[in-house]
Amino acid sequence: MGEFLFLASVFLLAAVIAVPIAARLGLGSVLGYLLAGVAIGPGLGLVADTTDLQHFAEFGVVMMLFLIGLELEPRALWDMRHRLIGLGGLQVVLTMLAVMAAAMGLGFAWQTALVIGMIFALSSTAIVLQTLSEKGLMQTSGGRSTFSVLLTQDIAVIPMLIILPLLAVPIGPTLSADGSITRQPLEHAEEAHGHAMSLVEGLPGWGVTLVTLGAVALIILGGIYGARPLFRFIHAARLREMYTALALLIVIGIAFLMTAVGLSPALGTFLAGVVLANSEFRHELESDIEPFKGMLLGLFFITVGAGIDFGLFFSQPVTILGLALGIMLLKGVILYGLGVAFKLRGRDQWLFTLGLAQAGEFGFVLISFSLQQAILPEYIANRLLLIVALSMLITPLAFILYEVLSKRMKDGSEEHEHDEIDEQGAVIIAGIGRFGQIVNRLVQSVGAKTVVIDNNLQTIQLMRRFGYQGFFGDPLRPDLLHAAGIDTARVLMVALDDPVAAERLVKYARRLRPDIHIVARSRDRTHTYRLYQAGADDIVRELFDSSLRAGRYVLENIGLSEYEASQAEKLFYQHDRYTVRELASLWDPNVPSAQNEAYIARAKELEKELEASLLAALEASNDDAA
Repeated sequence: MGEFLFLASVFLLAAVIAVPIAARLGLGSVLGYLLAGVAIGPGLGLVADTTDLQHFAEFGVVMMLFLIGLELEPRALWDMRHRLIGLGGLQVVLTMLAVMAAAMGLGFAWQTALVIGMIFALSSTAIVLQTLSEKGLMQTSGGRSTFSVLLTQDIAVIPMLIILPLLAVPIGPTLSADGSITRQPLEHAEEAHGHAMSLVEGLPGWGVTLVTLGAVALIILGGIYGARPLFRFIHAARLREMYTALALLIVIGIAFLMTAVGLSPALGTFLAGVVLANSEFRHELESDIEPFKGMLLGLFFITVGAGIDFGLFFSQPVTILGLALGIMLLKGVILYGLGVAFKLRGRDQWLFTLGLAQAGEFGFVLISFSLQQAILPEYIANRLLLIVALSMLITPLAFILYEVLSKRMKDGSEEHEHDEIDEQGAVIIAGIGRFGQIVNRLVQSVGAKTVVIDNNLQTIQLMRRFGYQGFFGDPLRPDLLHAAGIDTARVLMVALDDPVAAERLVKYARRLRPDIHIVARSRDRTHTYRLYQAGADDIVRELFDSSLRAGRYVLENIGLSEYEASQAEKLFYQHDRYTVRELASLWDPNVPSAQNEAYIARAKELEKELEASLLAALEASNDDAA
């Protein structure tokens, strides 16, 4: 017990020190966890053996895929089939064959080379998805393509595990200290302590197939027909912790079932998540699993860092590092070629290439399984484990390289020439996302002429398919604004997603045309103050009006009449506009609002005025009704 508490304290202390520092430096949390593991393992020697702990931490990957499955409806998965089969399938097959050919060139038997090819065909689902989510890259074209390949790789683990036992060979080469390759008898891996529970051990091939299909069918049918009654039963207990217990039971139970039939537990939980994606209990499951997923994923990365064998590395540093970089370069070339073939461009192309160039955590699974089945000798497995871990350690640096490259290149859409604007109108709309679309449709519905400019080519093309005119170009370019009629337009609607770009456009338009009326979309109250100072006439916070309407519905359903709720909404709206104007004069961009005493004092006064106004209005309404 004491040793466990010591290890837990060391891991948590390393995490809370290293991860915030890495995040502040812009390195990302994954690299922080990896460096924390290196520090407490090879660095300080506080952790000697992380094997058992790593098996426990792998549940973070399992839970992550379960949550990903919850976000994907079966229809969405079907819509991804071309990328899953085409892009993902080609990546797995081409990388496996290329690594296999390279291994055979180094003198390995074709069976061993194929095993090595399988191991390095996989990338790190945990690191890549965590980093994509942190950096907000998941919804980009490159992010979606990367996710498709990762999902294909996770599915590909199944046939790999089925094929591996057929590939045992009598001899295999090894790397000597000077980097030369020699062939030695294949040593059998040590027998594991005890035997894992297995539902397929000793069964003929057809029996294994039936049991495997039965397990998958049980997960699907259980999710469709069993989840709702089970949640209702738990709901009857009215104990919040029972929901958490059930969520963990679903993940751990499915992981155990898949392990017992020799399949990937992560794939099983992903399948369960997809089945439950349409369930009304989806959000409950997400909120219960999310904290465990984050902690266990962090623990997984720490164990990877702590498990790096620097002794072996320093005995053959050039060879090991060269192989790790060589594998990443080989995968990168294949990924870049696939990106070109599937029409990825610019930043998306490099995100796809650099993001998937490493080996992954399922490589550890394949290496461990190969050892258990006496497919790989231990001396080869140890080197493969080190190469996989090093490539994962390098991956956050690859994302940093991507950020550097992305700042120096144009988006794929920017490779197209900007449209020549040959129309002018009374209203210019800069930005035609969800916000700008509503404004454009409303203004056009009364017969007014609008000129729409947006720097997202796909959005403009989609508008045109629905019969709306729009021009592709950067609204911040003076020549495009003049061509759109900024000199004669009556209104400029600034609906850009980027707050900084919106502020710049407002400043430029106000300086160019002091008399033009500028309506601007703001992100929040602070952005509103900046737009006021930039010269906007009317500013609309993007969520303010919808929040007001939602609040009115709440008032109507807690006892207020529709009239009372409407009056309260109107008063709140008017007072908030007055409040923003008042506070804008006190707001200082160089002083945080929480430290601006005059700002805070006036905000408190205005809040009391709002409460008094609303209470007076309600009392007046009640008197009229009486």
